[in-house]
Formats: sequence, C-alpha cells, structure tokens
Amino acid sequence: MRQFFWINFLFLFISCGSQQETIFPTKKHLTESVYASVTVQPDSLYQAYAPVGGILDLNLLEEGDKVMKGTPIVQIVNNTPKLNSDNARLALELAKANYNGSSAVLSSLEDEIQSATLSFKNDSMNYFRQKRLWDQNIGSKVQFENRKLAYEISGNNLKQLKNKYVQTRNELSTQLKQALNNYSTSKISTQDFTLKSKINGKVYALYKNPGEIVSTMEPLAAVGSGSDFVIELLIDEVDIVKLNLGQKALITLDAYGDEVFDAKISKIYPKKDERSQTFMAEATFDDPPKALYPGLAGEGNIIIRQKESALTIPKEFLIDGNKVMTHDGLVEVVIGLRNMDSVEILDGIGESTEILKPEE
Repeated sequence: MRQFFWINFLFLFISCGSQQETIFPTKKHLTESVYASVTVQPDSLYQAYAPVGGILDLNLLEEGDKVMKGTPIVQIVNNTPKLNSDNARLALELAKANYNGSSAVLSSLEDEIQSATLSFKNDSMNYFRQKRLWDQNIGSKVQFENRKLAYEISGNNLKQLKNKYVQTRNELSTQLKQALNNYSTSKISTQDFTLKSKINGKVYALYKNPGEIVSTMEPLAAVGSGSDFVIELLIDEVDIVKLNLGQKALITLDAYGDEVFDAKISKIYPKKDERSQTFMAEATFDDPPKALYPGLAGEGNIIIRQKESALTIPKEFLIDGNKVMTHDGLVEVVIGLRNMDSVEILDGIGESTEILKPEE
C-alpha cells in the first residue's frame, strides 16, 4: 500500500512539473517601432582641408571658439606659391611693356611701317611719272620696268609689315591676358595659405600643431554649427523601407540615463553603407537636452504605427511566424503590428482562446 502511494505521488509530481505554460490573448495599446543606434553630431559639421601643402605656422583659434563665415582658422607657410606669384608678376610687367610700353615691340614695327610707307609713296610717284613718260614714248623701257618693280616691291613690303604688325599685336595681347590670368591665379594661391571657415559656427577640433607638415589630403579642423545638432540613426536594411519623413522617434542618450527625448525624422539617406549593411537617417530634437556634444551615443526607436486595444500575445508564443499552439492543435493566425515583445493578432484566435507556449 505504501509503495502504491509513492508511485502515485511521483507521477503527480512529474505531471505538475511538466505542465506547459499557457496564456490568453489580451487587448492593449501596441506600438510598432524600428530600432536604431544613435550618434549626435553638430549640424553642417565638415572637415576643413588645406587647399595647399606646406607647414602649419599657427592655429589662429582654439577648439570650442565660435567662428563667423570667413574667419581665419589656420595659417600655413609655403614659399613656393609666393615665388611663383613673384615670377607671374614679373612676367605680367614684361608683357605690359611689350604691348604698350616705351620699348614695346610694336613701336619698332610702327617705325618700320612709317619708313616703308614713305618708300612706297616715293616709288609710287617715280613709277607713275615714268609711266606717263613711257606712254608718250619718252624714256627707255628698262627705266619704266625698274620703276614699276620698285613700286611693286615697296607695296608688298608695306603690306607685309602691316600684316606682321596686326599679328604681333594680337600675340602680345594674348600674352598679356595670359600673364594677367597667371598672376591672378598665383595671388589666389598665396591667399590659400590661410584656411577660413565656410559657415557660422564653432571649431570642434584642430588636428595639427604648429610646425607639422600639412598636406591637401588631411583635414586640419572640424567645424560645425554651435547651436543646432542632428541625430544620426543607423537603420537595418530590413527596416529602412518602413521609414518616412516626419515620423516620431524616441531617443535615449547614454549621457542622460533613462531620460527620453522626442525627435522627428528629417532626412533619409538613400545609399547603403556596404561595410555595416545599414542605412542612415537624420532626426532633429523637438526639445533638445540642455547640453550636447559631438559624438554622444545612444539608442532610438522610430514609431511606425500605433493602435489602441490591439489583441496581442507575447512573441515567444508564435510558431513559424504565423501559428500558435492551442489545446485543439496548431492554429494559423494573421499578424498585424509587432514590437520587441508582442504581436497583434488580426484573425485566427480570440480573447477566449487558451494558447500553449511552444516547448524549447
């Protein structure tokens, strides 16, 4: 008899220990959201690069200083552009002297044209005088032909000198314009020794110290807005299609603990980052925290849809994504909204349906 009692007790203990967990669907407010990792950055943040190589002579500002558009940030030293500018200036002065100075090339050509004009007039008078005599059968044919030849030669010579004058003037004019352009370009290069801010904002970083070599491939400073910040959100490629501009986002920052900040999606970048396999979006705070710094990290949940009195079950009770286990066996259900913990049931079961938790 005692043995029979212990057998029944053991059977009852095993039966109770192996009983499956069950629930009934419940109605509650359900919010579907997309998770994103968050980084806060100043608006219009950019890396400032040197337009010319050289040596950093002086950082004209300090990190944290406010700047206006056009404010000098960094001074660079490089003698090569200055020498090029001096050479360009000398070439410009020479081109000006050749074109319209007292020793201009055109002046000698003008003198030659003047002499050739006098010769042509003289030969012309001699030729037509001899021609009139020859028409009256006075003088010799040799004299007439010599006068005619001299007239034609001086005419051709004058014509060639005039053509040469026009051609030389055009060439000198072109050389003058080229020299002026080269000099203007060289002056711009010398002005590029000073790196200036492109926006009104704040200097967030200076990457070089005086005396270090500067190249055009390395940034010298980071400049961005001093008052406006944007939230950069990294979105999984599975979720990016659910995003739209203006959607609400709930942001938490590690620096502010559990405090939640409201924001709105302001920009969605269309290109995927192949390394992280994520897309980036930007959001702006409705009411930003009292203090923000570049690089503050946190998390975000972008609200996609919300519904009151949604019939829900915990996610772990789903089987194969669209089935649940009941006492009558597997039942297929239609899924609606979902979040990290719960899913909405649109059809297939009701509030009175008892659901068994799948065995692991």
